Amino acid sequence: MQLKHIVLAALSSVAFVHLPAQAAGLTQYQAKAVSNYATTQYPLVMAHGFGLGFSRIGTQMLGLDYWYQILPDLARNGATVFAAEMSAVESTEVRGEQLLQQVDEVMALTGKEKVNLIGHSHGGPTIQYIEGVAPEKVASITAVPGAMKGTKLADVMVESKFLDPIAEVVFGLLGKSIALIQSNPKLSVDYEGSMQSLSTTGIIAFNAKYGSAAIPKDCNSQGQKQTADGIYHYSWMGNQQITNPLDVIDTSIVALGTTLLKSKDHDGLVSLCSGRYGQVIRQDYKHNHFDEINHFFGIQGIFAQDPVALYRQHANRLKLQGL
Repeated sequence: MQLKHIVLAALSSVAFVHLPAQAAGLTQYQAKAVSNYATTQYPLVMAHGFGLGFSRIGTQMLGLDYWYQILPDLARNGATVFAAEMSAVESTEVRGEQLLQQVDEVMALTGKEKVNLIGHSHGGPTIQYIEGVAPEKVASITAVPGAMKGTKLADVMVESKFLDPIAEVVFGLLGKSIALIQSNPKLSVDYEGSMQSLSTTGIIAFNAKYGSAAIPKDCNSQGQKQTADGIYHYSWMGNQQITNPLDVIDTSIVALGTTLLKSKDHDGLVSLCSGRYGQVIRQDYKHNHFDEINHFFGIQGIFAQDPVALYRQHANRLKLQGL
């Protein structure tokens, strides 16, 4: 763990406020701003991914944020930023409805008529669902890296008579455990629904219903940056797998994903093709799937770009776009 992250975690001036929601919890990050670099016109709402998806576990001093040190940094730089909390193991539609309730809360709390949505992994299709059912509430959508065309891992799991039943038990318990740890036991768990949503056939059906022109037609092109509904779309991701062996948790998960995917055109769990969405900023950061959200505890590989800075820069990008 890098010393700067230890210091930031211990001495951060950021406060976080849990706000009530019918289906899930919403966390707002507040801080004394030291600049207006990340002050966007519309609030930022962050949507976590599958499995290990959560907003915050533990207390401010001793807890772990899914977006580790990213949201405090955004708040210090003037952003109005919220971490949404959805079911960790559920279908995209269920997660999308949970997120939609929280989008409405953010709009009510801030008095803004739109939000900027940023989703990681399964959070990508989840935020796309909001555009599909309520485009008037969305200013921009950013996938980092969103599983916008699903993931081959879901196909592998579903098709395996050996892995699928084991994974159903493991992720079922994981989903329920995360819900309990976050004091939100009402969050539903549906492993089969989540795998179907992320599978090739499932994502094709989802995109036929909630699709966007931001999804490119092939793996070598870009989708539309601004679609007919006026919403801006962005994406970025890394193309590394094991980046730091000392980061035991993400190394073990990514190593398993790499073994099952049997290719190198991915970040350990999501392929570069699936991660392409709207304006593709970059797809060659020295990050794997967990480095992209600064997990775990900010451990990075040598010469890796600072993921916290990437989100700060993107908030400024949205600001300059008038979003």
